[in-house]
Amino acid sequence: MESLVSQNSKTCHPERSVVSAASHAQSKDPYSFSPMLPHQGVFSTPQITNCSRRSASPSAPLTTELRFSFFIILTFLALAAIPCAGQAGGPVASDATWQLTWVDEFDGPNGSTIDRSKWVIETGGDGWGNHELEYYTDRIENAQIRNGNLVIRALAEKYTGPDHVTRNYTSARMKTLGKFTQTYGRFEARIKVPAGQGMWPAFWMMGDDIDKVGWPACGEIDIMENIGKEPGIVHGSIHGPGYVGGDGIEAPYSLPDKKPFSDDFHVYAVEWSPEAISFYVDKDLYVTRTHADMKPGWIWAFDKPFFIILNLAVGGDWPDSPDATTVFPREMLVDYVRVYQKVVPQVVPPKETSHQ
Repeated sequence: MESLVSQNSKTCHPERSVVSAASHAQSKDPYSFSPMLPHQGVFSTPQITNCSRRSASPSAPLTTELRFSFFIILTFLALAAIPCAGQAGGPVASDATWQLTWVDEFDGPNGSTIDRSKWVIETGGDGWGNHELEYYTDRIENAQIRNGNLVIRALAEKYTGPDHVTRNYTSARMKTLGKFTQTYGRFEARIKVPAGQGMWPAFWMMGDDIDKVGWPACGEIDIMENIGKEPGIVHGSIHGPGYVGGDGIEAPYSLPDKKPFSDDFHVYAVEWSPEAISFYVDKDLYVTRTHADMKPGWIWAFDKPFFIILNLAVGGDWPDSPDATTVFPREMLVDYVRVYQKVVPQVVPPKETSHQ
């Protein structure tokens, strides 16, 4: 979700601050990200059967040649398994894993407000650089916890804010700027988007230097955007200096069965590293962006901390306005937002063994 407007300006549950692969595999939804388990290699020694010729008598002793052959084989295996004195074998590296660094499960009481230690509510109705039609408020009517979900509600109502701007719709928008930022990692959310012409739900990020350098120099990663007139498509994109608007680097994704995304929850994620930004829906990787996507004059703006934004816009340049088919209220449901960092593999040298 592009925005030309400068942004105004965690406490995780301790038991959730680090997630093991085993515990994460028991997540409450089928498409939740599960850190990759180390491959379990199984080594077995070969079984040698019928390796000697059958003698005329079953109880016949082994021939000298066979005894010598067995001796050579056993000696070779023993020597191959033992390093030389004072010399260690190759390093043993553990497989990379993911560590949970920030999370909001939205598990507060029904009707409660969002956790203000994690989120900043943004307010205003100036169009947000996209000619949007809503006024974002900090009211419980537009953002609350219900049944373990964050509910962002778009309402059709005439509303005048403290800035004396009047709009015919209200909704909510929130960010983690000033509460949480991170450079690189996996950012994911399980979301059910609303249906309806004019709806524009988004899960996205911007660089935390926006107040200093402005947009688009701060960079923008749109993890998921959906517009009501395209019920079966979500979009993942990046924006930065030189690639905005029609020049933005964007990719669409449709479900294999072409169903509307509003029918169910889906996990939307990016895995972001110094080299690339990969976009996922559920288990599907559908596009990866790299420095190779930059044209002359374009600047890669994704090597600094980013903050998270959730919002439900009404109308705007891209989705167009609601029409007679749009029934209000419309709700964007967010089951959770989770952020991970990749743990650098630890190299464990084997113990040295000396032989006398």
